[in-house]
Amino acid sequence: MKVDAVFEGGGVKGIGLIGAVCCLEDRGYDWHRFAGASAGSIIAALLAAGYTGKELKDIMLDYDYRNYLDKYKLEMLSFFRKSTSLFRDKGIYSGNPIESFVSDLLIKKGKTKFKDISVNGKSRLKIIASDITQKDMLILPDDISKYGINPMEFEIARAVRMSISIPLYFKPVKLSYNKGWNLIVDGGILSNFPLWIFDVEGIPKWPTFGLKLVGKSSNNTVLNKLDFVSFLLDIFNTMIDKNEEIYIRNKDAVRTIFIPTLGVSSTEFDITKDMKLKLFKSGYSSAENFLDSWDFKQYIAKYRV
Repeated sequence: MKVDAVFEGGGVKGIGLIGAVCCLEDRGYDWHRFAGASAGSIIAALLAAGYTGKELKDIMLDYDYRNYLDKYKLEMLSFFRKSTSLFRDKGIYSGNPIESFVSDLLIKKGKTKFKDISVNGKSRLKIIASDITQKDMLILPDDISKYGINPMEFEIARAVRMSISIPLYFKPVKLSYNKGWNLIVDGGILSNFPLWIFDVEGIPKWPTFGLKLVGKSSNNTVLNKLDFVSFLLDIFNTMIDKNEEIYIRNKDAVRTIFIPTLGVSSTEFDITKDMKLKLFKSGYSSAENFLDSWDFKQYIAKYRV
């Protein structure tokens, strides 16, 4: 059966999402469209480009997330360097290594622009970002036309770079707009779980599954880390790690795979391979439990008719 997939953001915890992806593929589901915010946009983009769950598992298990931090460990940066980057660039880290990482993977599949993954001029991939200058949510590639850019010619990796820009941690992306500059940051601050994005009036032809990361993680304050950067990370983790499942309506909860994150925080860039594997297994088993009780016809009868 075809399925649309919506991936929640969650930083390094995204390996749990890949576990669920692998389970769905093993059960015979075929991907149709993809959407994601923040780290979820990375997985959505790579699946849209043709990667399988198995390929993503191998890539992410071996990848050192500390590479995202411009080759510097967080604790090794001097206060002066951190302060200079923060006030000059509005972010401590550039975010460029993440964009390059995604770009290199997309190049291997020969699909780097939204036109490469589109059908009849409509993108199969939707990425959420936030324009903090206009106080507006962006659905990419569609909304990039507001800035005078052709959506089909827009680089997928650039859209991902926008969506993962944790405020004050990674530099925002600047877009020219109305003779000025707009600042684009992490999509998760406005919609970290855009499950609504593929909904239609009436009866859908196939389901949309949400893949959501749940579970509380320790913050830096609890660990007695009181430096400025740790403070910023706690602010962001509070925003995206909040217990949002209590706000999900029944009709959305029944089509959501909830994946326990085992206490891992979104910015735990030094996560071990062993913990990555545990998160992967958490995602896989969560998807198994979900599919054992999922019935598309019952969902239609109860919530869409």
